Amino acid sequence: MPWTPLHSQLHQCLIDRQLLPIGTNILIAVSGGQDSLCLGQLLRDLQNRWQWQLAVAHCDHGWAQDVGIADRVAQVAARWQLPFHCETTANLPETDGAAREWRYSALVRIAQATNSTQIVTAHTQTDRAETLLYNLVRGAGADGLCALSWQRQLTAEIGLVRPLLAVNRAQTGDFCREYQLPVWEDDYNQNLKYARNRLRLEIMPQLAADFNPQVESHLARTAELVRADVEYLESLATDWYQQALDLEGVRLDRLILAPLALSLQRRVIRQFLAQALSKMPTFTQIEATISLIDAPNRTRTSTFSDGLAAEVAGKWIVVARSDRLSINI
Repeated sequence: MPWTPLHSQLHQCLIDRQLLPIGTNILIAVSGGQDSLCLGQLLRDLQNRWQWQLAVAHCDHGWAQDVGIADRVAQVAARWQLPFHCETTANLPETDGAAREWRYSALVRIAQATNSTQIVTAHTQTDRAETLLYNLVRGAGADGLCALSWQRQLTAEIGLVRPLLAVNRAQTGDFCREYQLPVWEDDYNQNLKYARNRLRLEIMPQLAADFNPQVESHLARTAELVRADVEYLESLATDWYQQALDLEGVRLDRLILAPLALSLQRRVIRQFLAQALSKMPTFTQIEATISLIDAPNRTRTSTFSDGLAAEVAGKWIVVARSDRLSINI
């Protein structure tokens, strides 16, 4: 098959961003849809240039609409002459969140079994734009508007890479047709009872028609710009968090936090509460703890999860069980 502009685009992206170094052991997550088939074909075509070790992974949710997909992906992997690995589950709730959490845990297990150091998924510019808009209407802050990163660590040894974030879904569709790849059309993706599908099938096309034909690329660019800002702020917050944390790692020095900008205070407090609570802190919990920075001694928040609360103890902010606060502090 011919070398296409998409091959060149991905090849240059990998060079510029140093996403998948020469000789990397890569696990390609293939759902059977057009984006993942496009990615798999591209990586297979580039394999010799980059000397990668490639394998294909598929996650079968055990849902009725998934019957037959795994066999189709196995056939494509055989066409690519790549090892194929599949994990299947049962009784998985038919929600995006549950499916995503299980898929990533399954992919990590497969990566560990195959000695893969990078898991590659086919999230595109289109996904990035939709995710930004979806998170915006849900009330997400700047972190939610980052909307998919090029890479991140899943474990100490295994990374996640999304090399198609500058490629849109129209491009992957054209590529699959040119290469005659057997795309699986998932009925789930057409069901308008799911918010993401309504966003993709109704709202995004309407925005493009009524406001800006380039809305997708502009939203994706916004996500890229916001991510750079968020990464900078988060690194600053981590430095201040380490300075404000006591030697035992259980108290924050509010005198150090007081002069900081509110955006940094929020991030430091979030990092602190994330270590203390069993769940990620909510916006309300973070704001309540921030109010303690300038509060009188012994001021306390309402109870968080697990019976915990935060309290002012001299220059410190302490998180402990609410029935033990104000005792031996």
